[in-house]
Amino acid sequence: MATIRQRKRGVWEVRVFVGRDEQGKPVQVSRTVRGGKKDAERVAAELEAKPARQAGRKTVADLLDAWRALKDPSWAPYTRRDQASRARSIAADRIARVPVARLQVSDVDDWVTRLRRRGVGEGSVRNQLQTLRSALTQAVRWGWLSQNPAALANHERPKRTPRGVMSTDEVQRVLAAAERVHDMAPIALRLAAITGARRAELAALRWVDLDGDVLTIDSALSAVPEEVDGTVVTVKRDDPTKSADRRTVALDGDTAALLAVQRAKREPLTVWMFSDTEAVPHPDRIGYWWRRARTLSGIDEGWRLHDLRHWSATTALGNGFDLATVAGRLGHADPSTTLRVYSHALADRDTELATSLGDALRAEPTGA
Repeated sequence: MATIRQRKRGVWEVRVFVGRDEQGKPVQVSRTVRGGKKDAERVAAELEAKPARQAGRKTVADLLDAWRALKDPSWAPYTRRDQASRARSIAADRIARVPVARLQVSDVDDWVTRLRRRGVGEGSVRNQLQTLRSALTQAVRWGWLSQNPAALANHERPKRTPRGVMSTDEVQRVLAAAERVHDMAPIALRLAAITGARRAELAALRWVDLDGDVLTIDSALSAVPEEVDGTVVTVKRDDPTKSADRRTVALDGDTAALLAVQRAKREPLTVWMFSDTEAVPHPDRIGYWWRRARTLSGIDEGWRLHDLRHWSATTALGNGFDLATVAGRLGHADPSTTLRVYSHALADRDTELATSLGDALRAEPTGA
């Protein structure tokens, strides 16, 4: 908003609000204009139309640093780690050297195209774009830009075939092969299939989380790079789970029996379910167990540990269990998330339902 005030005959003072600085304080630009009121109005219009001047020579990389510094205190540990990783990926591309004031929609489109040509996965492209879009939204609030180029960019994902689901035979084969990897490997992978627990959630399990045939999942271990005394080291951090803060899941008899046997042998040695010592387990350990068992089983190398979670959800929905029960078991606070991710399983049940209704109509009426 511009304010125009006549200081004396033929001299005007123009003040324009152009946004806020890194601390959220309002920033104004003032100009002294000599001439008539129309000259002052023209200068005011120019200042309002070009708030990007406040960015000075700041680049996209500078913006990402300033945005992270502003948001960091309010971020959860997982968010802080993920945003730092995405910012580093953006900074590795030449878009990071573009001055914020000159950034165009075409620059963002070209950047996304480069990512895809390098073979960057669509999930990573989407996450990096979201990070850049959020940083640029803050730049608009600060008055560095008049509009967000990332919000206007063409970032439609190419169509792709929905990911398949492991067969029950493949799950059984990999669990059997895990017995040759480590005593606890078949239990870790079985829990991933039975409970739908993620790798980080499995790594964080302690023996006190097990009560008979009920397992409590309330934390997740993450290994993140942090700077300690000027040196970057990997820190293992026990954080809340990705979705629901806490959930309890029932275990089948076979899984509970296997855990009871191992608990008697291992709990006196360590509080951690999947560590051989008192040391905090690294989540990558379970990832290694999965990759080794997958290779030994001879199943497709394209399957991921996370696919055991997909098998669990798809099988449960396919067997007719209601959406709310499956969502609670997976830790989805909102069942609509489960519906969105596993809609293909419900589509299969819909086909069975159609057949069932057709069979009912095919039956002879009782009054015939």
